[in-house]
Amino acid sequence: MECIFCRIVAGEIPADIVFQDNEIVAFRDIHPQAPTHILVIPKTHIASLNDLTPRHTNLIGRVILVASELARKENIADSGYRLSISCGADGGQVVPHLHLHLIGGRKLDDRLG
Repeated sequence: MECIFCRIVAGEIPADIVFQDNEIVAFRDIHPQAPTHILVIPKTHIASLNDLTPRHTNLIGRVILVASELARKENIADSGYRLSISCGADGGQVVPHLHLHLIGGRKLDDRLG
């Protein structure tokens, strides 16, 4: 297995896991961009948004719901937070495993690039 996130899912690489169930795992980013920076990923390897199919609809919905629940648990829901998914090299995707960034805990600027 070469995918670093698949290796985290398999328990081969340690991570600060904040949520886990049979479909999703969430862990703190090792290079946080804000006080709260959590990655929420499907346990199933999906390389990017471009690889989604209609059968992934419920899974991706759950990823977003988990992120919003984590925002509440991290006490950033009321002040605000950002959910971000990058796709492909030009979109800023570094790890080829679909993942959502939950970022908050400070005022975020409005730049998207």
